[in-house]
Amino acid sequence: MRVCVCTIVHHPEDARILHRQIRALLDAGHEVTYIAPFRACNVTPWREVSPVDVPRATGRRRVRALRAAHRALAEHAAYADLILLHDPELLVSMPRSVRARTVVWDVHEDTAAALTAKGWVPRPVRPVLRPAVRRLERRSERRHRLLLAEDGYRERFREEHPVVPNTTYVSDLPPGAPDGRRVVYVGHLSAARGAFDMIEMARLLAPEGIMVELIGSADADVRAALRDAQRENLLRWYGFVPNDRALRIAEGAMAGLALLHDEPNYRHSMPTKIVEYMARGVPVVCTPNPPAVEIVEPSGCGLVVPFADPAAAAEAVRRLRDDPEMRTGMGKRGYETARARFHWPIQAERFVAQLETWAGRSPALRPSSDPAPISEF
Repeated sequence: MRVCVCTIVHHPEDARILHRQIRALLDAGHEVTYIAPFRACNVTPWREVSPVDVPRATGRRRVRALRAAHRALAEHAAYADLILLHDPELLVSMPRSVRARTVVWDVHEDTAAALTAKGWVPRPVRPVLRPAVRRLERRSERRHRLLLAEDGYRERFREEHPVVPNTTYVSDLPPGAPDGRRVVYVGHLSAARGAFDMIEMARLLAPEGIMVELIGSADADVRAALRDAQRENLLRWYGFVPNDRALRIAEGAMAGLALLHDEPNYRHSMPTKIVEYMARGVPVVCTPNPPAVEIVEPSGCGLVVPFADPAAAAEAVRRLRDDPEMRTGMGKRGYETARARFHWPIQAERFVAQLETWAGRSPALRPSSDPAPISEF
């Protein structure tokens, strides 16, 4: 099967797109053409894919990237059995020749709800954009295939669509015990994702010898504050690091942070970083978004703190520092839960089989235990 994957918004080494979905397609023996902003992100494409470079869409600068994606899809999608799109913008700019083909939209977020967290969208425009986004979703549902990243996204659509959750690779070897010297954050940094809260938390913890390490790209409105905090030696900010290497940095930390704010888009989205921390035996410190609480509290793998409360987050870190037995136990329980419930290869097989079915191919037989039907994602 030949698959054309396209994004102009996400980093080409996005964990879901590259390290999970494209990796799963390649492992299953399929060919992948990958349209993405390689040069803009200073990324060398994997040798296993056929790369097509396009500009990156950032903030309000999107027209050039959309035009380039339009041309790239018109040229390369003609050779594909299936087109997998990762940005809602691409649904608007699709060439006519592509619209009639098998197009799959991978729904990463609640786009309309996420408008409140996108600082580049002017506030007066947001109420106008929300209904437009909903109309685009309904039209796309009629015309194309949809994959959902969360069960919570089902209510936005009239039909049933398969869910491919954001899980992670979990080693069959248990990780080592977390230490008591540093805490980490892996993921994009923005105000809504708690960037300023983590800076303030670092300010509280630095005098006690606890280092806060932030691994990820950042929105323009938080970069200056991150650079200033780093110059003061309050924290380490690595910038973007590919997911596999970022998680190796995270290993051994005494806490993994997920201090999301109470935003509509986060109320029904499982923070993937929580599962990634658990998979590496890192205790979690998170805010009380329902999907996070539903994982952390029953498994006993971390501590929940109030929204936008850096002092409470710092105190949770101190508790973990002062109680090695507690943090070791949380790390162990988190790993065991991740291995049992969130191991990506289980989902990868179902993901590939679904795309094969939509492309009119018989799902390849691959060695595995009995996979559950797609509806059981």
